[in-house]
Amino acid sequence: MNEKRASKRLPAILLTVGFAACALVAAPQAHAATITLVTTGANNPNEWPIFIARKKNFFMEAGVDLVNVSAPSTSNAVQQVAAGSADMESGGITDPIRAIENGAGISIIRIHAQVPSFTVWGKPGVKTISDLRGKIVMLGGAKDITRVYFERMVRPAGLKAGEYDMVYAGTTPSRFAALQAGAVDATILLPPFSFRAEKAGFSLIGRIGDYVKDMPFTAYAVNTRWAKANRVTLVSFFKAYQRGVDWFRDPANRQEAIELLINEAKVDPADAAATYDFFSSIEIFAPKGIVTKESLASVVKALADDGDLKAPADPARFLDPDVAAINVEATR
Repeated sequence: MNEKRASKRLPAILLTVGFAACALVAAPQAHAATITLVTTGANNPNEWPIFIARKKNFFMEAGVDLVNVSAPSTSNAVQQVAAGSADMESGGITDPIRAIENGAGISIIRIHAQVPSFTVWGKPGVKTISDLRGKIVMLGGAKDITRVYFERMVRPAGLKAGEYDMVYAGTTPSRFAALQAGAVDATILLPPFSFRAEKAGFSLIGRIGDYVKDMPFTAYAVNTRWAKANRVTLVSFFKAYQRGVDWFRDPANRQEAIELLINEAKVDPADAAATYDFFSSIEIFAPKGIVTKESLASVVKALADDGDLKAPADPARFLDPDVAAINVEATR
């Protein structure tokens, strides 16, 4: 009798389970929040923590769908964020400061690369800073961080503005191509192109890090209105990004990090290894990247000294505490 009742109830049970399974399949997945990030150049090793967070699924686990697009220069990236066509950008720190000075609705939210990894390379016969006199030097842009750094390097050696000709290209690959083609006498490069320049027989004129020790290199800047309306999403993004930074800084991950860069940037394995070791030696990525008046002070002063700021060189003018607090919350 019990067996008969059970046999009659079984189809109903299976039907109920089937409906429940269908409901689970049909249930919508948690919707990931989309962030559009603009970076300067494609597959730039400076974005290594982004590569890591994407490859290791840190963004996915944080509920963030990152759309990463590239721009030919940091100034172009900043323009996209200010216009609202992108949410956030990563690039040289001087461009967002200049944009804020001119009333753009953007805010610096995190220091990214805390020290510059640039080196200056010349044709085989151009070996010293003095050799640059009367030569053509290619930098990132007339108002680019590369010009600020370059002038910091050459001024103490007595080389003045006007004693060399400046031309511009916004990304390292373009500048390296110009040096290879003989179109310029010297240029400023990031790894791994600096290692390629060495292999090609170009002369190392100087390492920017030897001359600039108090000025952050790159930062993340956001559209201020968007940031304040999407605070939870940004906290999630920077939590995932922080995991990428911490993972990079762990020596146990060296080989995997190198392989990741090889795949992302399509670089030579030896160049990728040299880039990792160089970045690690200078501790390029800020451990927490907290934006403060103190962290902006040297850049603001440099821009004021160049006459790029209309008002007093008060770094507080370029800091939105409410936006900066988002990264602070993410890194606790």
